[in-house]
Amino acid sequence: MVPQHDDMAEFHWMMDMVQTVDVGIVVLNQNFEVKVWNAFMESHSGLLPSHVQNRSLFELFPDINSQWLRRKTRPVFELGTRAFMTWEQRPFLFRFPNYRPITGCEDFMYQNITISPLSSATGQVTTICMMIYDVTDVAENKKSYEALQVTLNALEEKLKP
Repeated sequence: MVPQHDDMAEFHWMMDMVQTVDVGIVVLNQNFEVKVWNAFMESHSGLLPSHVQNRSLFELFPDINSQWLRRKTRPVFELGTRAFMTWEQRPFLFRFPNYRPITGCEDFMYQNITISPLSSATGQVTTICMMIYDVTDVAENKKSYEALQVTLNALEEKLKP
């Protein structure tokens, strides 16, 4: 049997990892109440975990389309499958400002999001974990490439005899 202090040490380093990873982590229950809000989310939203804990995500972020998100997460809760959102489908879920305003060209953070089921001790999916990835650099590069391609195609059309 593993001593209890090892369990506590493991819990502490796992919590440290959740707080320091450069990915947003939000855990929501079936009522979309926030259970976990990591440092990434705090930093980009300006909202402390103590302010968001047990509050409705839709109350905290009224610009999130609740019907759309409920539809998107239904299979996660009911079937225990993952769901994904890419910036090409929807540029962001949380309208966070771009934190590189000098080097970046975008006003807001583009996001890819993975939604994973979290099972309770009984095996029921009672909470979900949203992982929010900042893909602003990828989006900026792709948009720049596409704009350059349009310009190049227009130039090629002009130069045709």
